[in-house]
Amino acid sequence: MTSRSSYDRQPTIPLPAGSSVWSGAEAWARLDESARQASGGAPIIEVDCYPGVDVPALVAELREALPDYTVIDMEDAAKPAEQLEAMIARNLTDDRVFGVMSHFTLDEFYIRAELDALGAAVAASHRPTVLVGWGASLVPVPHATLVLADLARWEIQRRQRAGATNWHTANAGEDNLRKYKRGFFVEWRTADRHKRGLFDRVDFVLDTNTSIAGAGLITGDAFRGALAAAVTTPFRVVPFFDPGVWGGQWMKEKLDLDPSVDNYAWCFDCVPEENSLLLEADGRVVEIPAMDLVLTRPRELLGAKTFARFGAEFPIRFDFLDTMEGGNLSLQVHPLTDYILDTFGMHYTQDESYYLLDATDDAVVYLGTKEGVDPAEMLGALEAAADPETPFDAEKYVNRFPARKHDHFSIPAGTVHASGADSMVLEISATPFIFTFKLWDWGRVGLDGIPRPVHLEHGRNNIQWDRDTDWVRENLLDQVELISDEGGVREERTGLHALEFLEVRRHWFSEEAHHDTEGTVNVLNLVEGDAVDVVSPSGAFPPYRVHYAETFIVPAAVGPFIVRRAAGSTSTTFATVKASVRGTVTTDN
Repeated sequence: MTSRSSYDRQPTIPLPAGSSVWSGAEAWARLDESARQASGGAPIIEVDCYPGVDVPALVAELREALPDYTVIDMEDAAKPAEQLEAMIARNLTDDRVFGVMSHFTLDEFYIRAELDALGAAVAASHRPTVLVGWGASLVPVPHATLVLADLARWEIQRRQRAGATNWHTANAGEDNLRKYKRGFFVEWRTADRHKRGLFDRVDFVLDTNTSIAGAGLITGDAFRGALAAAVTTPFRVVPFFDPGVWGGQWMKEKLDLDPSVDNYAWCFDCVPEENSLLLEADGRVVEIPAMDLVLTRPRELLGAKTFARFGAEFPIRFDFLDTMEGGNLSLQVHPLTDYILDTFGMHYTQDESYYLLDATDDAVVYLGTKEGVDPAEMLGALEAAADPETPFDAEKYVNRFPARKHDHFSIPAGTVHASGADSMVLEISATPFIFTFKLWDWGRVGLDGIPRPVHLEHGRNNIQWDRDTDWVRENLLDQVELISDEGGVREERTGLHALEFLEVRRHWFSEEAHHDTEGTVNVLNLVEGDAVDVVSPSGAFPPYRVHYAETFIVPAAVGPFIVRRAAGSTSTTFATVKASVRGTVTTDN
């Protein structure tokens, strides 16, 4: 058993030398000073907010901190709520979980004449003015100092669970899954499209993940410099942990999490759509969405071929599923590519795999249907299981295979599957993580007391019935292939199926293993051993320390790197698993 790790829950990325992080009164004073220097007249500041920022609180703070300024909530120029609802209804659908990917631009949510009138009024007033809101930069004013008030998606979800609403929507008490859906399919797509046009010209970035009064401020140059440097070295995103109805105890013990929490089900250890980056200078940090790096530096981060294939999206996801002393995950299936594109407008699907970081002797994985299963009979049994008095007999229809530490199970889309209790899974998958069709959830309700959604009709349209016992044994089990075993390093391909676009390699070593990104982003996790250093053979970046179970990203631009036993390590054996996009690197030595 691997000993307790020094898992870092707050990894940081350095800001450029000489950068400052201002907060509180000093932040507002710095903003005022810069705006006055830039204006040549009455200063104007545009604070363009990500949807989810507490705009009323920010307006109140600025009115108190900058009493000489007129502070305006420019979101009053938005279209009426009922008009917005009608615009996005087709994207939201009636489904509790799934919508259709939207392609709105932010100006479509506003009344152009009112934005123009607001801009004219501000220019004519000759008074110091702050415009605040999502889309403040849309107001046509001269010589404005532009601030991006940014917010991570995980923090948005925390706030929504506590009663926050979606943008311009009185839905405080609405089901959190519906709030998330509105963000995922409409608001965040529109917001990322909007702020991508701001990155090159923002004068300041404001961190609104904590209290508005204590918000951290950095210059736009510091922001851009930190992201430019980040793609030249390994780095980690800030993980977040979440409880669940099937959650376990392994992460709580091994990763030193809050012992008072009942369980932890998930850790999103590398999901840039959700995770944050912490930018640090002199011990002070600002938190920004990790997607900012994906959107600003996609070629250097992803590599030319991966960027050409996926655009500015991070296609690889590493996360943890903890069922130690917990329960089974829902029985589920993921959509085929044709189905996810045609139904939801997503251009690739959630192929995935389970890598076992740990497991008890009786741990299992549910994978594929049993030989000779009648589809109509199984679907009928799943339909009947909507009645709690008629539970679904999973073992009658679905294969159960033993799951042991360091096993790796491929799960191409269309394959019925679930992780069983008493295992600790590192899930290595494609990123579209929302598209899971639950077939049965063991009769449970969610932590909110509401039955968890089951999408049997979607499942019916995607289950591949030929993924039966023989097919699974031949294609998805025991697929480890030895690539090389020399120089103290054993390299293996761990067997993701040919239908999946991820290539996964495992390297066993006692001292060091040499790697090369070969022009595409690499994502790794230290699955055995206590600590390693990631080093550059040419000294291009400083050594980067990684502890057991930590996921780290090596940008495509890095090229060669070495994973080396850390000084002072007490481990004798180390192993990493490394994922990259298949077809963008050489897959045979």
